[in-house]
Amino acid sequence: MEILLVEDNETLSKGLIYSLEQSGFRIIHKLNKKDTIDFLKNSKPNLIILDIGLPDGNGFDIYKKNIKDKKIPTFFLTAKDEEDNIVKGLELGAEDYITKPFSTRELIARVNRILNKNNIVKVKNIEFDLNKMVVYKNGEEVSLTSLELKILNLLFINLNKVVSRNDIIDKIWEWTGNDVNDNTVTVYLKRIREKLGENIIITIKGIGYRIDNDEK
Repeated sequence: MEILLVEDNETLSKGLIYSLEQSGFRIIHKLNKKDTIDFLKNSKPNLIILDIGLPDGNGFDIYKKNIKDKKIPTFFLTAKDEEDNIVKGLELGAEDYITKPFSTRELIARVNRILNKNNIVKVKNIEFDLNKMVVYKNGEEVSLTSLELKILNLLFINLNKVVSRNDIIDKIWEWTGNDVNDNTVTVYLKRIREKLGENIIITIKGIGYRIDNDEK
């Protein structure tokens, strides 16, 4: 999972980055509004931790103009324990906020809550909403059959692990009640790859298939 951290306090950022990386996240760090906007033009992280007060602007403007329409879960950081800041952030559509100083452990717990609620897994330019069972490529929905979705879901929930061909055969029989063979699996995986237009599925010869999360 990739998190964009926008925070100009380098001492605070260093500690946050260390703690988040220890929790398994990949962190992209930006210090100001300009660099953040440039990054978001071609990238879509899984979550954004956004400081309200930046040297060349404020987090509210970045969120309204560059984040909200992308539907990226966003977590505001504020140095002021003021009700109007908190309310404004939530009214704009932010997922949560936390006031400095704060416990890193608390922030990570909130981050995990947000990500688990959204439950969207991204690999390269493919996103799988595991709750809705919908697949997107570059933000556009990919049309897959019910069975293709179930096979792809099986691979996504086993990220970085090989799913054997026999396991897939057993699952297809469980889902459909139809007898299937090795060739059936090959055909379905070929169709899924063609529809995704992105070869994120790795073939492990003689064993099965695997999807690697390059953002782990």
